[in-house]
Amino acid sequence: MPAILSKQTVGVIGSGTSEHESTSHAVGELLADLGVNLLTGGGRGVMTAVGRAFTQHQRKRGISIGIIPCESETDRVTPRAGYPNEYVELAIYTHLPLSGDQGTHDLSRNHVNVLSCVAIIALPGEAGTVSEIELAIRYGRPLIAYSPDSSLVKHFPPSVRRAGNINDVKDFLRTQLGLSP
Repeated sequence: MPAILSKQTVGVIGSGTSEHESTSHAVGELLADLGVNLLTGGGRGVMTAVGRAFTQHQRKRGISIGIIPCESETDRVTPRAGYPNEYVELAIYTHLPLSGDQGTHDLSRNHVNVLSCVAIIALPGEAGTVSEIELAIRYGRPLIAYSPDSSLVKHFPPSVRRAGNINDVKDFLRTQLGLSP
């Protein structure tokens, strides 16, 4: 496995409120098994669930990274309440407060999330997830949407590749990471 960890960071995006536990758990364990870094927005929902699975699963390398938003446009120093979640091992604090439907704005940490990853896995989510998907498309980042229930990702842009099982996600990542099957 290549030793250059900066090129071994996979972003996971998805709901900040719902954990989508079984889907998130499978992704977290897969990333731990692949020995890559996990990068999330460091909050609740999918970010917590994937981080929990990743950090609690046996791994030889890789860390859980969270890109943390600040509280507001007037308080650019204090981290947003609830951030980082307890499974973030390396918190990167930003001065960037915007998210959700403002996730493509220049004051959103979503740009950092997307540009810091070799590949991105989109789990079910709403406006914030869609904004990160839009940025991944804009910046040409490899992206796959994963949900065994396709109705949970039907509102994602149609150009986004879909996966209904974890093996499809694994194959996608192995290709993006340059790993043999």
